[in-house]
Amino acid sequence: MASLKNYNMKILLETAVVFCLCSFSLVSSHNRKFTTPNVTRLTDQFSRIAIESGFSKRFGDHNIIINGSLAKLTLDKSSGAGLVTKNTYHYGFFSARLKLPAGFASGVVVAFYLSNAESYPKNHDEIDIELLGRSRRDDWSIQTNVYANGSLKTGREEKFYYWFDPTQAFHDYTLIWNSHHIVFLVDNIPVRQFPNRGAFMSAYPSKPMSLYVTVWDGSEWATHGGKYPVNYKYGPFVASIADVKLSGCSVNNGSSTGPGPCTKSGGSVSSLDPVDGQDFATLSKNQIAAMDWARRKLMFYSYCNDKSRYKVMPAEC
Repeated sequence: MASLKNYNMKILLETAVVFCLCSFSLVSSHNRKFTTPNVTRLTDQFSRIAIESGFSKRFGDHNIIINGSLAKLTLDKSSGAGLVTKNTYHYGFFSARLKLPAGFASGVVVAFYLSNAESYPKNHDEIDIELLGRSRRDDWSIQTNVYANGSLKTGREEKFYYWFDPTQAFHDYTLIWNSHHIVFLVDNIPVRQFPNRGAFMSAYPSKPMSLYVTVWDGSEWATHGGKYPVNYKYGPFVASIADVKLSGCSVNNGSSTGPGPCTKSGGSVSSLDPVDGQDFATLSKNQIAAMDWARRKLMFYSYCNDKSRYKVMPAEC
C-alpha cells in the first residue's frame, strides 16, 4: 500500500509541475465588492451522500475524519490526506461544498478532481479544480485544468481570483462532464466551459475516472517555483468537505447512480449521458452571461494567452 501511495503522489507531482508554470499576480479580490450574477442552482437538483458510502480513504488515513456527510482532511508534517470514490464514473455531475484552511497557507493545495492516472498511468485523463493556498503575496486562487490521453506537455490551465473569502464558509465546487462539454462551476457560477467539439475533441477526456478530494503539499510547484513552501508552524491545515453530490454512470457495476441509462447490453458505456437534458447539454443565457462575468473580472491566466510558454499554441486556441 505504501508503494501505491508513493506512486500516486509521484503522479500528482509530475502533473503538478506542468500546472503552475506561470506566476501569480499580486492583486487580491477579497477586499473588492462584486455583485454576483443570478444563476440556476444546479446543485439543488441532487441529493447529498454520506461520505463513507461513496468514498474510500486514499492516503493519510490518520489525517481524515469522517462524520456522515462531513469530512475533514488535514495536511501536517506527517502527510496530507485524500479521499477517492469507490466507483469509477463515465460522465456525471460531481459537486462538494469545501471550506479551505484559514491563515497563511502558501504551498497548500486542496484539489477536487477526476482522474484515471492509476488505471492508465501512461495515457491518463484528468479534470481538475485545484485551490492554491494563500501566501504573503497572494490570496487563495482557483486553478482549472484538463488533460486527455496523458497530454502532460500541454497544460490547459486557467486561473481565477475568488470573489469571496473561501476560508470563512463552505462554498460549492462542481464539475459537469458529459458528451457535450466539461463545465467548471463555483457556487453554481460557470467559470469555464471545455466543449467536446472541433479542435477541443483531441484533448477531451474519454475514459472512466474516479473523483478525488485531497489536501497536500504543493511547495515544489505552487509557489513561484518553490520560493514560498509550506510553513508548518502555521499548520495543521484543515480542509472541510460537506454535501458531496455524485450523479453519474458507475462503470464498476454497470448501474446508474443518477438519472438516465448508463449501459448498453453487455455492460459497455451507453451513448446517453447520465446527466442529460437542457440543463446539462448546453449553458443557458444566464449561465453564459455569468461565465462571461467571471472570465472578464476574475480570470488572470489562460494558457491560450501564454505566448511565452507555447511557441505553437494548442489547436483549440
